[in-house]
Amino acid sequence: MKRERVLSIVKGFILIGVVLLTISCAVNPVTGGRDFMLVSEEDEIKLGRQTDAGVTKEYGLYDDQRLAAYVNEMGQRLGKLSHRPELDWHFKTLDASVVNAFAAPGGYIYFTRGILATLNSEAELAGVMGHEIGHVTARHSAQQISKAQMAQYGLTGLSIGLQIFGIPDVSSLAQLGVGTLFLKFSRDNEREADSLGVEYATKAGYDAAQMADFFETLQRMDSKSDRSGLPSWFSTHPSPEDRENAIRTQSKQMQQKMGLRDPKIDREDYLKIIDGMIYGDDPRQGYAEEGVYYHPGMRFQFPVPAEWKSNDTPAAVQMVSKKKDAVILFFGASGSSPAEAASNFITKTNARIIRSESRSVNGLPSQQILSEVRSRQGVVRTLSFFIQKERQIFVFHGLSSARLFPQYEQTFSDTFSAFEELKDPEKINVQPDRIRARFTKKTETIENALRSLGVPDDKLKDVVVLNGGTPGQTLPANTLIKIVEYGR
Repeated sequence: MKRERVLSIVKGFILIGVVLLTISCAVNPVTGGRDFMLVSEEDEIKLGRQTDAGVTKEYGLYDDQRLAAYVNEMGQRLGKLSHRPELDWHFKTLDASVVNAFAAPGGYIYFTRGILATLNSEAELAGVMGHEIGHVTARHSAQQISKAQMAQYGLTGLSIGLQIFGIPDVSSLAQLGVGTLFLKFSRDNEREADSLGVEYATKAGYDAAQMADFFETLQRMDSKSDRSGLPSWFSTHPSPEDRENAIRTQSKQMQQKMGLRDPKIDREDYLKIIDGMIYGDDPRQGYAEEGVYYHPGMRFQFPVPAEWKSNDTPAAVQMVSKKKDAVILFFGASGSSPAEAASNFITKTNARIIRSESRSVNGLPSQQILSEVRSRQGVVRTLSFFIQKERQIFVFHGLSSARLFPQYEQTFSDTFSAFEELKDPEKINVQPDRIRARFTKKTETIENALRSLGVPDDKLKDVVVLNGGTPGQTLPANTLIKIVEYGR
């Protein structure tokens, strides 16, 4: 086909794309106004389902049926009171210690067990839950996706043209997946979600002003990403100015508007629900201690190189050298044998094999490969050990540039060769920290109350904040508060 003819077709498609863009507006369920939107409600729900499949697989759900039913029941109540009551709402608890909650498009709401452990009442949960529901009802995620795709859809016709020529369109919604969780909302989005959270929580009979108390608690906490790789609240929810005062003012106004004279807080009921919840990372899913990584569930261990930083996520254990010029990755591999797993790796990466041999690692069969893999950044030299333990294949990859690889090859080999079965009962039977709800014994300061319940002095400050308390605060006798029951 002549170049002029191709250009004419592409220009025609671009013109169609521009026309489509000018009419790509949808009624906002909250405001009633028309928003620019490239994502239909049907696509939004489809994307939510796709995201949910990725989220549950990547991060896992917290195994507590009673808690799951409690969170879902409250969520369903608030969802029915929202501007999109017809949505098929889903409320789930992720097995992650980081303090955060997420709204995926189409009615999927996630709470980490970390945020549930930090909340101090049912009213606080209702406010945060209403906030996340608000992101969905106002279609904030769909708006962000539409903006993110503008560069691609600005050439909608070109995209269609590429498909005609047999080139796949990478702007498919399916490409977004779990990434929709990390689209950072604007401060205007956050203000609107706060207002909607106040509205929905108040409609359900709760004191929505408690949401402001929770945000103040978050400001006092040192909450960072955890082993799951999920970010903390303020990493995904930028805090508007004067947020707490605005929430309290709006809550008072909404209560007056609805004639709500005795709003619910329900601190005791909530704390009883989370009593026994795992707090922090669960060592039974793997942990590093004194230079050794242990996995009690799968019964194996291996050393972490000295001065290397380790990061344990559900997908892999990652270790990075002090100079950040070498990496070790450890995870489960597919294949019925070490040789098959190695072959799968070679096929997938098109690796150039330098050396390959079958050897035993502490009595376990393994396939060991030295290879070079070409990436966008250049050639990466890789030492790989595929090790079989019972029916599971595990793989170590040690990576560095071809120039620096000789400096790290022995470290890689020593680490991989030390993989062995975990037999120490003390390491196998390790237990996580847990939240416990306990009544105060008498009227006294929060610090003394916590001491009397066994909280050590070096943990007092953190547990005071965990309770949403302030230093020196007086607690009446028989007040239910949270403590941390330390495991290990």
